[in-house]
Amino acid sequence: MKHVIEEDTLWRNRNFLLLWGGSTLSSFGMQMYSIAIPLLIYDLSQSALAMSMMRAIEFFPNIFLGMLAGVLVDRLNRKRMMVWTSFIQVLSMAAVLALLMTKQLEIWHLYIIGFVLSSAGYTFGNANHSVLPQLISKEQLTSANAKLSLVDTLIRMIGPGIAGMLIAAFSYESTLTIYFGCLFLLFVFIQFLQVPSRVRETNRTASLWKDMKEGIDELLHNQTLLTPTVTVLFSNFASSLVIGVLVFFATDELGANSEEVGFMFTISAIGGIIGASVVGKLRKRYGRGTIYTYSLLFDILAMALLIFTQTWWMIGISLAIRTFSTTLSNIVYFTIRQEFTPNHLLGRVAGTSSMLMKLTLPFGLFISGLWAEWFSIRILFVGSMCIFILLFLRLFHHPFRKLK
Repeated sequence: MKHVIEEDTLWRNRNFLLLWGGSTLSSFGMQMYSIAIPLLIYDLSQSALAMSMMRAIEFFPNIFLGMLAGVLVDRLNRKRMMVWTSFIQVLSMAAVLALLMTKQLEIWHLYIIGFVLSSAGYTFGNANHSVLPQLISKEQLTSANAKLSLVDTLIRMIGPGIAGMLIAAFSYESTLTIYFGCLFLLFVFIQFLQVPSRVRETNRTASLWKDMKEGIDELLHNQTLLTPTVTVLFSNFASSLVIGVLVFFATDELGANSEEVGFMFTISAIGGIIGASVVGKLRKRYGRGTIYTYSLLFDILAMALLIFTQTWWMIGISLAIRTFSTTLSNIVYFTIRQEFTPNHLLGRVAGTSSMLMKLTLPFGLFISGLWAEWFSIRILFVGSMCIFILLFLRLFHHPFRKLK
């Protein structure tokens, strides 16, 4: 009965609905961007390295700006941060469309604008994550994160297929215009968000380094959060060996076209939908440490299937298994971070932990891009699977597995 009341309260919460609606729009538009940009770069370069470098550049803001963004999110008005960062995303996509429509777009343009777009998007995400506990009760965090994750995975189910068909039937311009429109609507939604004042404000007269150090100290002394953060660090490296070359592998080695690539990612989203739907039931029966630990078994299975795949739809099934695991672990992790971190430190802890988790991504993407130019991509899948096996064995024998 309590669960039903909490669900009903969430859907009556105007601020949560605005975040939920904005996330829906942003997620749908991002699918247009995520499918169009790699294929566009492939058309411009036919290079796996160029494609993986774009993915690496999109992760750079997490590494170089993560802690600074966290400080700003804690120091400044979080709604204002969301307004400005969403506006920067709108301008960035407008620049890409202008260059594309005038046929002046080059790969280095995408690298620069992609970095700006990702920087703004990352800071927006940090503020969005940090503001959620101000809008709802602690008891509703798991349910809210599950709903946000569910809508994201539903969009990832239909978005890539739509993107692939739009590119095949029309153009890259039409696909990216949809993303531009979604970003503009997100900007409008945030205008109506009402964020309550925080109980404890961050000292704005302190140095940036002191604020950063406070966030670092909070993370390092929080073993409940530090353990999965380190796990994600290595998990992301394993994933980066795969994600940077996957579209290249599907198109160049398996001969998939843009529609098939889109449907490949549509299949992958099914796992996310299942994960977001069952996490509440799993939470009632198992502790969060158990759920997080055993989700790694699905990562191992996904990589094993990918090693032997011969068709684009088999890649989709492998990604669906991986997405199921990622959805479970992400919901558990985000809820732990929001529950166990004081809200006035949440921006900095989120920024610091995100920076740590993304440290290995560009390195892995660069390795995979170079490797794919000269050697078999399937060996990268083997390496990724071995890393997931080691991570599972570590957590299985770690006290974190017993976290309730």
